[in-house]
Amino acid sequence: MQTENGPIGVFDSGYGGLTVLKEITALLPQYDYIYLGDNARTPYGSRSFETVYHYTWQCVEWFFKQGCSLVIVACNTASAKALRTIQQKNLPFMAPNNRVLGVIRPSAEVIGTMSKTGHIGIMGTQGTVNSNSYLLEIQKFFPEVQVWQQACPMWVPLIENNEHTQLGADYFVAKYTQQLMAQNSAIDTVLLACTHYPLMYNKIKAALPAQVQLIMQGGIVAKSLKNYLLRHPEIAQKCSKNSSALFFTTDDSAIFEQQASLFYGSNIQAQQIEIG
Repeated sequence: MQTENGPIGVFDSGYGGLTVLKEITALLPQYDYIYLGDNARTPYGSRSFETVYHYTWQCVEWFFKQGCSLVIVACNTASAKALRTIQQKNLPFMAPNNRVLGVIRPSAEVIGTMSKTGHIGIMGTQGTVNSNSYLLEIQKFFPEVQVWQQACPMWVPLIENNEHTQLGADYFVAKYTQQLMAQNSAIDTVLLACTHYPLMYNKIKAALPAQVQLIMQGGIVAKSLKNYLLRHPEIAQKCSKNSSALFFTTDDSAIFEQQASLFYGSNIQAQQIEIG
């Protein structure tokens, strides 16, 4: 049983969760954080539900061993394919006093208030789209809203390989945005349902019709976490406050450090670990 305070864990299959951590640390700088990118096994987007669940739970267990009572799964694919199972089947028996939160529910809770037409577009990985998690969650809070989804399978590889700023990326940005808007021209709000996508925000925004607003998740998740900690002081009390951040990866740390700066906005130092 954990008796000492520990950091807040932030998990992603790769680098994308750093865009969420950046917003969280800006809003809640007093806490300690541990970030883990499972870069050795990324991408998760094309993997099966069982595989994503297995990988995600392994990483969550690692966070628990580091003293984290609260873990944020800052990965849409892992949130879609693994979070519910972890919350319902793993935590009650293996870590009943710990909490694991995702990025889908916080976005679903507010996205409906941002649309004037009641038509919302979701752009995510194939895994996130196939899960229909956003359709189900948004319907709970905004049953009158219609949701249209578009898988963007090339965007994460482009970003992970630092090709997203090149002209070749423009083709795939135009392709997927056009496919989304072709589903319904009344879409006026588009959510980037992958934490990698903010790195292409300007390209995506330029490719969408001028009246369409483009929403990133980082700020939404950060505000949701702040509210969660206010509503659950018993969890907040377990989170240590020294304004520190540590970074870990399951792949080469030098490569991680080089790429991570693009997502986090500043240089970081990382350690390589083995999972599984």
